[in-house]
Amino acid sequence: MHKLLNITIILILFTVVLKAQQKQDNDLANLNLTKIALTNQRDSYITFPIDIGNIEPLVFEANISPSFIIRERKDSRLMSVLTPQIIIRMNNETSFPIRTPSYIPQITFYYLVGDKRSKKHHVFFGRIAHHSNGQNGNYYDENGEVNLLSGNFATNFMEFGIINTSSSKKLNAVKIFKSSIEIHPKRWMLNEIRGTYSGLRLHNTFSAFKLPKTNLASKKRPNISLKVETTWMLDAINNWDTFNLNRLNAGLTFYYHPKFLEDIGLFIQFYHGTDYYNIYFNHQIDTIRFGLMTEILRF
Repeated sequence: MHKLLNITIILILFTVVLKAQQKQDNDLANLNLTKIALTNQRDSYITFPIDIGNIEPLVFEANISPSFIIRERKDSRLMSVLTPQIIIRMNNETSFPIRTPSYIPQITFYYLVGDKRSKKHHVFFGRIAHHSNGQNGNYYDENGEVNLLSGNFATNFMEFGIINTSSSKKLNAVKIFKSSIEIHPKRWMLNEIRGTYSGLRLHNTFSAFKLPKTNLASKKRPNISLKVETTWMLDAINNWDTFNLNRLNAGLTFYYHPKFLEDIGLFIQFYHGTDYYNIYFNHQIDTIRFGLMTEILRF
């Protein structure tokens, strides 16, 4: 009788441990559509005034990018995210002016294909966005130069792509690869920027998130993450040859979330390529910068 009781207790304990381990693995491996979608949204950040490179002296650059999720229920295969993104640069000049912010409101649709319980997911997405600087002055000044202070800049674009995710229980990490094509129809672009602003771009992004060793899914904020981003401009611009390296934009971002900070972490980023700040797009920049970032993703 005692032997049977002992065996029963051992089986119950084994079952509880097994279910707990399965739950932990599932929390790591089975990403839902919301978590996958948030990896495709820009995190909010603010930089320190210690940029290294040829970018103009800044007090800070800030990206304000909240995500408003629209879905029927948590396990929906289809959802959308509305983002009123704004990028602001404060120049390190007299009176610290903020000139021509980038306004990039957008709505993105996501669709999850395949088995929701799989350790690997494939998500298709499509985005419609607007990019402008909120100015209405002439694009060129009296000297025929681009009017960086008040010149009008505006374009609208679509982006279509796929996001593939996978996880490693051994490394306690999540890996995400995204590839997309960005299209700016000519009739959606300001006349003055046609031929100099790329309207056809190929994006590729690889991200890796190292998770803490905890059984509490609600606290699975990445300890560290790494993101590699590349963009190749495909269309005919600036009389560049097909394989001109000026067509390449590349970024490398390393993020670290120390235990003593609750909602933000530290990041360092290297960027090479054309300036992404609205009417400044004709500038080629190489910069290393540091700052604070909100890591909105939870696993």
